[in-house]
Amino acid sequence: MTAIALLLPSRDRLPGALPRPAARALGRADREQLDAGGRAQLRRHFRLTPDRLPVAALTRRADAGSDAGNSLWLRADPAHVAPDLNGVRLLGWGEGLGMDVLDAQALLPILRPLFGDAGYELDAPHPARWYLRIPAGTPLPDFVPPEDAVGDDLFNAIPQGDDAVSRRWRALITEVQVALHQHPWNRARADHGRPAVNSLWFWGAGVAPDSVQSSYMNVRSPDPLLQALAGEAGAATTTPAADTPRGAIGDSLVDLRHLRSLDVLGTQVLPPLLASMERDEFDTLLLDFEDGTRLRLRRGQRWRFWRKSLRSLDA
Repeated sequence: MTAIALLLPSRDRLPGALPRPAARALGRADREQLDAGGRAQLRRHFRLTPDRLPVAALTRRADAGSDAGNSLWLRADPAHVAPDLNGVRLLGWGEGLGMDVLDAQALLPILRPLFGDAGYELDAPHPARWYLRIPAGTPLPDFVPPEDAVGDDLFNAIPQGDDAVSRRWRALITEVQVALHQHPWNRARADHGRPAVNSLWFWGAGVAPDSVQSSYMNVRSPDPLLQALAGEAGAATTTPAADTPRGAIGDSLVDLRHLRSLDVLGTQVLPPLLASMERDEFDTLLLDFEDGTRLRLRRGQRWRFWRKSLRSLDA
C-alpha cells in the first residue's frame, strides 16, 4: 500500500477551529513531536549523504545540470533592501523581484569583476537564482537564509565577526550594494514599478551530496529546493502543489506550506484524501507541520471512538 505526506506550515499559521469530519479524524491520529524548522522538516523526508543540506549545490544541479561537480557553491540571489528609521531591511529576493533574463544580462557584468578578484565565479543559470562557484576549502561565515531574514535588520543577518573572513564578506557586500545602487538598469526598473535589485543575498553554501534517498515516487511542489531534492532521489516532480495525488502510483509528498487557512485544510484538502483512504486507495496519511508536530492517520483508526475530536491544531 501507499502513503501520502503533506508538508504544512507551522500550526500557528493555521489558527481557528477544524471543521468536521477533519476534526474527528485528526483526533484519532497518532501524534509525535520532532525537530522544528523548515530545514529539519525537509530532512525528515530526504536522507542525504553526507548528512547536510547544501541548498546552493542542490538547486545548482537542478538549474544548470551536471556542472555542479564537487565545487563549493553559494547562492547569491538578487535582493531588494531598504533603509528605515531603525536600520536597513531585506524586503524581497529572487523570484519575488520579478527577475528575468534581461535583468541578469544587465547586472551581472558589473558584479563579476568584484568576485573575480576574490577568485569566485558568479553566474545566473536562472534569472532569480544566482550562484557563486568558490574554490573548495574556502572558509565562509554562517549566512542566514533569506526567508529567516526578510523584514529584519540586515545587521542581524550579515556576518558580524571581527575575524578576517567576516570582514572580507562585509566589505564585499558593501561593494556589491554600491555597484548596484549606481546602475542605470535599476532606475529603469523603478520607472516600470519594479523594485530595485540593490543587493545580493548570500546563503545555502555547500558541496553537492553524494546521494539523496527518499521513499517518495511523486513530489508535488513549486519550491526549487524540494524539486531538486526530489530529482536527486529519482522521484517524479509536478506542480502546482494544490493538486492532490489520488490515484498516483507509489508514495507521494505534497507541499502545502503556502496554506494560511485552516478552513481550506479542513474542508478542501483533507476530506477527499480521507474519503480516498476509506476506499482503501492508500493506507497512510501523514501531516507534517514545520513546527515539528506530525500526525499520522491510518484507515483502522476510525474505530478509536474514545478519542476526542481535534478542534484546533494547537490542542
